[in-house]
Amino acid sequence: MTDALSIARDLIRCPSVTPADAGALGVLENILSAAGFTCHRGTCSEAGTADVDNPYARIGTEGPHITFAGHTDVVPPGDESAWSVGAFSGEVKHGILHGRGAVDMKGGIACSVAAVLEYLAANGGKPRSDGKGSISFLITGDEEDVSINGTIKLLKWVAERGEKFDHCVLGEPSNVEALGDTIKIGRRGSQSGTLIVDGVQGHVAYPHRAANPVPDISRLIVAISDEPLDHGSAQFQASNLEFVSVDVGNKAFNVIPGEARARFNIRYNDNHTQASLRELLETRLAKACGNRIKARIVWETSNSNVFVTKPGPFTDLAVAAIEEVTGRKPELSTSGGTSDARFISSYCPVIEFGLVGQTMHQIDERVPVEDLVKLTRVYRGILTRYFA
Repeated sequence: MTDALSIARDLIRCPSVTPADAGALGVLENILSAAGFTCHRGTCSEAGTADVDNPYARIGTEGPHITFAGHTDVVPPGDESAWSVGAFSGEVKHGILHGRGAVDMKGGIACSVAAVLEYLAANGGKPRSDGKGSISFLITGDEEDVSINGTIKLLKWVAERGEKFDHCVLGEPSNVEALGDTIKIGRRGSQSGTLIVDGVQGHVAYPHRAANPVPDISRLIVAISDEPLDHGSAQFQASNLEFVSVDVGNKAFNVIPGEARARFNIRYNDNHTQASLRELLETRLAKACGNRIKARIVWETSNSNVFVTKPGPFTDLAVAAIEEVTGRKPELSTSGGTSDARFISSYCPVIEFGLVGQTMHQIDERVPVEDLVKLTRVYRGILTRYFA
């Protein structure tokens, strides 16, 4: 069966806890190959990480080229005895599909595959009647893990083949309360770092022989984070800096520590780049330190850049398709954390629209079957408008 519910159940029954495949990728490859897609599967690896299989399937050889992206890996189910049904059973109860990945995001993948198959069947097996146009699927098994051997490497492989995407729909669970309320058109960037303050270790009874970094790091935390980084932009809320830990590595009551560290993360908007953001924080730090405090910031290198798909014809056709099916005009949002869209945005405009995310990563993750039907219709509506 190639309807969304059947595909979703088959995927859920594969216990593909990241980065395991457990047969989920084969489910998709079998369906897409039978529909005329040319399928490839590459195994990506890097020292110190698990190997990851990433399939890519395409039908058509010319533009315009729209790709549907997603991941078949899921987070662990947690205490499986706490589930009302088996975490990987794919059971339907009272019109609701249960199972790990039902929302995030095997359900979304199932809807995109079902929609594409319906669309092709109605169009003689081609994206467009004139023979032009391409549809592809960009699938990874490494989104819920470290995201090193997944989409980022698959995109590079596709580009090296000379293929280009014109637009992408990522089926992450973007909706907040009800299907049709939100499209993600961008995400803030993420930059982490560690503030390190040097002191001089000594005995607490002889403070004149030591230099305590704890009061100094307290002052610096306030100096760095008290002033807003900005006041938001046209598409983004204000950037924010959050300190998440302070540590001196000291278990003794009679020792003044020699060093203090504070870790922080910044979620930043398009008023900044990574370089300008780092420069801003370094300037604030130098001003707060003066000539007395010795401190520095060690920046993390594995971060995410800000991106936005600005409103235009592509977002307009998606909004129209969503409104036609759900009766809701979705908000164009840039809120939330990171996703694989941060990698895709370097290759083409990307939007995120999938199921309602209320139960993702929870015990008893679930989705109404009606939402699977509606999302399939939305994706088909996007395709119809895209190739019109």
